[in-house]
Amino acid sequence: MNKVELMGRFTKDPEVTIAGNGTAKCSFTLAVDRRFKDNNGARQSDFINCVAWKQHASFISKNFTKGNKVVVIGSLRTRSYDKDGHKYFVTEVLVEETYFCESKKKDGDMSVDADNIDLEISEFEMDPELPFDDGLEP
Repeated sequence: MNKVELMGRFTKDPEVTIAGNGTAKCSFTLAVDRRFKDNNGARQSDFINCVAWKQHASFISKNFTKGNKVVVIGSLRTRSYDKDGHKYFVTEVLVEETYFCESKKKDGDMSVDADNIDLEISEFEMDPELPFDDGLEP
């Protein structure tokens, strides 16, 4: 199975190009924080190259800009090409689904758009004092 799920921020505005056959292609890079901090207490980020095609490319280019937080789901792809006698290898995420991760904020407006509530995913530990176990066996 080849499935990738990422939550990150656009490092710059998504770029749309049109292939020779007229198909839209959107390329962008996401800054994705690692789950753990380094020895200095700083959180490191990975910069993941992503690509979307056709209508999905148009959707991303129209709705996202540098700094926007997004969740993308897709598959990891590798490819290679030759240029000037050198072989180059590329690894990127082929984006199949995209989700808004935060509400749009207008200048100085801190209100939340109920249709785009922040979808932050966080880890938690089960508190043994909480009454989730009623003692009944299934």
